[in-house]
Amino acid sequence: MKQGEELDGRKQDIGDILQQIMSITDQSLDEAQAKKHALNCHRMKPALFNVLCEIKEKTVLSIRGSQEDEPPDPQLMRLDNMLLAEGVAGPEKGGAAAAAAAAGVHENQAEHSEYRAKLNQIRQIYHTELEKYEQACNEFTTHVMNLLREQSRTRPISPKEIERMVGIIHRKFSAIQMQLKQSTCEAVMILRSRFLDARRKRRNFSKQATEILNEYFYSHLSNPYPSEEAKEELARKCNISVAQISNWFGNKRIRYKKNIGKAQEEASLYAAKAAATQGNRSTQGGSQSGGSGPPSGGSAPSSTPGVK
Repeated sequence: MKQGEELDGRKQDIGDILQQIMSITDQSLDEAQAKKHALNCHRMKPALFNVLCEIKEKTVLSIRGSQEDEPPDPQLMRLDNMLLAEGVAGPEKGGAAAAAAAAGVHENQAEHSEYRAKLNQIRQIYHTELEKYEQACNEFTTHVMNLLREQSRTRPISPKEIERMVGIIHRKFSAIQMQLKQSTCEAVMILRSRFLDARRKRRNFSKQATEILNEYFYSHLSNPYPSEEAKEELARKCNISVAQISNWFGNKRIRYKKNIGKAQEEASLYAAKAAATQGNRSTQGGSQSGGSGPPSGGSAPSSTPGVK
């Protein structure tokens, strides 16, 4: 009879405890503080703490092997390295694409300025959003640490466990930041692609510019090294830079020497074209003056000039 009454009493006590636990979420802050103070002052609180320590020690032994530190995420490392290389993350700098822009800054200053402005815009957006993530992460981490320190007065929580929990929080927020870094890298790659495509288009001279340069080259085969004044004049006619003129003539001289046979044929064509042009001019001049003299013009070179 007594055993049955004791069993019923224990069930009643357990039921009351469960009911109190379920009602915790409905308590006000003042009620929760009062309950917490009553627990800390209870004479059985040290015994409860010791029991919790024993239970925890058994649990920790069974899960200790699964709590090793995880290695850094290789994808996140690649994104960070790219953002650093492009000057988006870390101290502001030119980055690889800006270095390429610097090489061609004299070719198109306006386009280079536009590229720098867009890259700075991407950088500002990235740092603004990253600052928001870091602020939220710090606030949440501080809240969890304070909560764990407060709970450590009732249940055993070691500093190492708090540190591990902080690491878990940072990994969660790192996964969110990865999306930001991924989208930022994509924006930089799109910008670089547009910029490099524009540079490639600029490298291909117009047909008219190529004709002008070839005519000058083959009409000066004995010394295909235009003076600075000639380069400036050719640059003005072709609407390109003096540096591009110099590069074109350097490459043209190399190609001419490597394929002399084909180059001689091309030289003959341009010589004939020049002769025809000169002949037309002479005919027009003779018609205007009443004369009918034969046209004068150059002929194709009969021997290979000494191109150096």
